[in-house]
Amino acid sequence: MKSRNSLAQMGMDLAAEHGDVQAKAQADIAVAKRGHLKVVEERQDHFVERDGVVFAGTHLIVDLWGAKRLDDLAWIEQALKDAVKAAKATLLHIHLHHFEPNGGVSGVAVLAESHISIHTWPERGYAALDIFMCGVAKPHKAIPVLRRAFSPDQVLLSEQKRGMVG
Repeated sequence: MKSRNSLAQMGMDLAAEHGDVQAKAQADIAVAKRGHLKVVEERQDHFVERDGVVFAGTHLIVDLWGAKRLDDLAWIEQALKDAVKAAKATLLHIHLHHFEPNGGVSGVAVLAESHISIHTWPERGYAALDIFMCGVAKPHKAIPVLRRAFSPDQVLLSEQKRGMVG
C-alpha cells in the first residue's frame, strides 16, 4: 500500500509541476499580448516580434521555375551554404541525396535557427524550397542568393508566421 501512496503522491507532484508550467506559459502569453519582449528575453526561445506580433519564426515557401543546375549536387550544396550565410543563420549540417536516373536532389541544411530544405526536378526546371528561420536570422536574404545560383525564369514566394502567440 505504501508504494501505491508513493505513486499517487508522485502523480500529484507531477500534476503540480505541470500546472506550474501551464501557469508560466499563460503568463508568457499575457505578457506577449501586451506587446513586450519579456517572452523572448527571459526564455531565450528565439521567438520573433514583428509589428506587435510574437511568433516562432518565418517560414518561406519558394518555388523556382525554369531553374538551372538542379542536378548538380556540389552546386546546390554551395548555394545552400551561401543562402545560410546571407541570411545570417548558423549552419549545423547539410545532407543531400542525388536521385537517379533524372538527377533530382533532395536535402536539408540544418540550422541552429531551423532549416532550409530543397527538392529538385531538373527534367522540369523546378525546385521547391522551404526556408524556416527563427531568432535574428533574415530568411528573405536567402532569396537573391538562390535566384543567382539557379537563374530561374520565375520565383513564387509565400510566407507564413509559425508559432504565433495568442
